[in-house]
Amino acid sequence: MLQKSLSKKLLTNVLSVYFLLTFVVTCGQVVAEYVNTKDYIRNELTMLQKTFSRSLTRAIWELNTKQTVTTAEGLLAIPMIEGIIVRDDSGEIISQLGRSLDIHELYSQQLVQEEAIIEDTPSGLFGYTFPLIFEFSGRATQVGDVTLFSSREVVFSRIMISIYFLIGNAMIKTTFLIILFLLAFRKLLTEPLSQLTEQIEDFEIDNAEGHRIELDTTERNELKVMEEAFNKLIDKISEYRKKLDQTQKELLISNEKLDQHNLQLEQEVARKTSNLSQAMMDLQQQKYELEKQKLTLTEEIDRRRQTEQELLTKQKELERYLDELNLAQERLVGSEKMAALGGLVAGITHDINTPVGIGVTATSFLQERLEQLEVAYKEKTLSPKALEEFINDAKQSTSLLTTNLDRASELVASFKQIAVDQASEAIRTINFKEYLGEVIRSLHPKLKKTKHKINVSCPGDLILNLPAGAISQIFTNLIMNSLIHGFEDISVGTIDIMITEENDDVKIIYKDNGRGVSKAQLEKLFDPFFTTKRDQGGSGLGTHITLNLVKQTLNGEIEVESEEGQGLTYYIRFPKDMQPHPLEMFS
Repeated sequence: MLQKSLSKKLLTNVLSVYFLLTFVVTCGQVVAEYVNTKDYIRNELTMLQKTFSRSLTRAIWELNTKQTVTTAEGLLAIPMIEGIIVRDDSGEIISQLGRSLDIHELYSQQLVQEEAIIEDTPSGLFGYTFPLIFEFSGRATQVGDVTLFSSREVVFSRIMISIYFLIGNAMIKTTFLIILFLLAFRKLLTEPLSQLTEQIEDFEIDNAEGHRIELDTTERNELKVMEEAFNKLIDKISEYRKKLDQTQKELLISNEKLDQHNLQLEQEVARKTSNLSQAMMDLQQQKYELEKQKLTLTEEIDRRRQTEQELLTKQKELERYLDELNLAQERLVGSEKMAALGGLVAGITHDINTPVGIGVTATSFLQERLEQLEVAYKEKTLSPKALEEFINDAKQSTSLLTTNLDRASELVASFKQIAVDQASEAIRTINFKEYLGEVIRSLHPKLKKTKHKINVSCPGDLILNLPAGAISQIFTNLIMNSLIHGFEDISVGTIDIMITEENDDVKIIYKDNGRGVSKAQLEKLFDPFFTTKRDQGGSGLGTHITLNLVKQTLNGEIEVESEEGQGLTYYIRFPKDMQPHPLEMFS
């Protein structure tokens, strides 16, 4: 009985492959449509940056929160935008509307320095983040950032009609091919196979000649070939039956001869079994000796394993002690950096206090003169001369206020950038000469108490792309070492900093005319915790941190030479352009 038709199975496989192929192609078209629409939405989000970033930057700079929120609400009204987050320069959220993600999980408290794409998330949201840069007095300052969010629902709403069209087209083509395949398989395969099956089921081995197959087809196809092959098989079966009868007769004769050979073999086996018994006894004796040797080797292996285990335990203890020492060293290096930053804060605070105090005094004087003018005006005793004197006093006071507040603003801006750079290893683009000037200005509280001079020779157009914090920390350490160690007992010292370009590298020669160091001290100069001021609170980490920053952070090289009484010279070289790590692009 036929359990499953071959034609139906073949038809099912063909249609299954076609359906799977159609399904895969349709899904691919839907995915392509989704990706193209999503890319289009991302491009629109990028275009919105050019439209709204200027107004948002101006509103945040002017602390106009109401205008910032109004602009954010206007952006949210755009159909493709699901949510918006606006942050100020401290990373605090000013406005958060619509659907959004936790901005602190994405960027912590840090602002984005460059444009960044937010990929798909489990909630279906994706977006685009860009910084808000305000240019004032020739300086570019980041005042915040903006994150725009869209979602998969927006993409699907745009491509739904295309999806319906693709699915409908695939269903119509599939239905038509199913009908066409059914008709073709029934005519060309199912009916001829049924006829062939009926004739084969009536076949009898004893009457093979009377069961030849004849199909009702004139075409020479696979079924016709099966018919001819079956008829040839019947002819061969008839021939083989004749040969089988002859072979049976010959087999009876061979069986008689085989019985005689078996008797001879039994006699030979008995003789060889006796020889094997003696060989087995010899092997048993050898086995006993091998077991004794195995026992001895096992004891030796156990003893060596115990020794190896003790050595492994000692090794783990040593590794743990080494990890603790490395951790302690890292903490000391971090403490040294924070101590340097604390000293910078104290010095800058003292420098800012002077212009701010002058500003407060000028403001108080201007307020007093204004009250006198108001009294004279109310009492109608105001004379042209008094008014002229007030105007002169007001001009002098405002000029004094402007000069001192500009000075305080420059100090704060310089300190802010240097402090942020020293606490971060982020890669950014800087003008080397201008940045070095900011570093030296941040050390002004230490330099103004002395008569020492710093001479800088650097191309004005030298642009670097690297961790600015490393540059700040290196020159801070070198200059402070010269002030504390090199210029000890020297009233007027000179520091020469010469910077040149060589192909893709920057070459720095830092030289002072201080006391210098001995040969023995020079060999240990970069060692951690080596200092000649141990009794005066020196940590010995300044030059060690400088070595690590040049070699590890900047991928460069540093050398030093010195003689006692001849000053000290550093030779530093590192690449001008460093590519940021992939994770830093979103930090």
